[in-house]
Amino acid sequence: MLRKALVLLLTLVSLAVTPPALASPGRAVVLEERVLGDRMVELLVRSPALDADVGVRLLLPKDYGAKPGKRWPTLYLLHGCCSAAEGHIEWTTYSDVEDYTKDLNALIVMPEAGDVGFYSDWLSGPAWETFHLTELRRLLEQRYRSGHERAVAGLSMGGFGALSYAARNPGMFRAAASYSGLVHTTFGGEPATTGILNLIAAFGEDPLKLWGDPVAQARIWAAHNPYDLARRLRGIPVFLASGNGEPGPLDPLGAAFDPLEQTLGAQAVVTADRLREVGVKVTTCLYGPGTHTWPYWERELHRSLPMLAKALGVPFTPPEALPAAC
Repeated sequence: MLRKALVLLLTLVSLAVTPPALASPGRAVVLEERVLGDRMVELLVRSPALDADVGVRLLLPKDYGAKPGKRWPTLYLLHGCCSAAEGHIEWTTYSDVEDYTKDLNALIVMPEAGDVGFYSDWLSGPAWETFHLTELRRLLEQRYRSGHERAVAGLSMGGFGALSYAARNPGMFRAAASYSGLVHTTFGGEPATTGILNLIAAFGEDPLKLWGDPVAQARIWAAHNPYDLARRLRGIPVFLASGNGEPGPLDPLGAAFDPLEQTLGAQAVVTADRLREVGVKVTTCLYGPGTHTWPYWERELHRSLPMLAKALGVPFTPPEALPAAC
């Protein structure tokens, strides 16, 4: 046990003092690297695709230091919108993911995705998909021994990102999970698309620079929409979870009704039906009462992690009893 601890300590120290890589055209580089705990590493990454420096947080596998030649299955864990450029720290700040996954032998990657980046290469603006799935993926493979077994999960905007990324890049991910995700961007027609456009505008961005006009560029909207991309998710397991907006068991006394979660819950229902219709292996936890808040997303991460670990080929015994089935 002591030897194992010393090996891990030496590995983390070596990470902390590794100098930044030299920049090369079209490749992301690590500008800063800080060790924040036994497993947690904080990166500042310069991205040509974003023309910006952004944060990425890693949770190292438990045996990372003891197996210096091993490549690791990798779980991408995506954040939601409106995070004031701190989205990459949300999972470790507001959930128990660090402790809950302490015995999971997989690399967990939590990248920044902007307030309203929508996990997309904008028509004019940041190229988040290129950053995450090309620049960051290559950096993780070259510097942190990320392997080719990958899964992706996310909450809210990140739930959209998880399913959209998996569908748009067949073969890249072995499983995908969405917690209260925006999984049907045109559900209900104009009110839905207008809501997305207004959200982007509220953050000072030109909303038409994302996917264009919802009518004139309907093909571009559909090319990113998990509902429309359902057929491309065949072959991997998908997990969908959402509440219905009514205050539930994890909400404080007196909590208000949540219309956002109600809408996302309705999207989850029709998207799950569509996935089943086209032959996707989908597991749902449409748990009824529940709001758009962290206690529910943490619980659904617990519920879905055995599926994600199995897809990655990683043995995983939950540290506590799983929540009751939906």
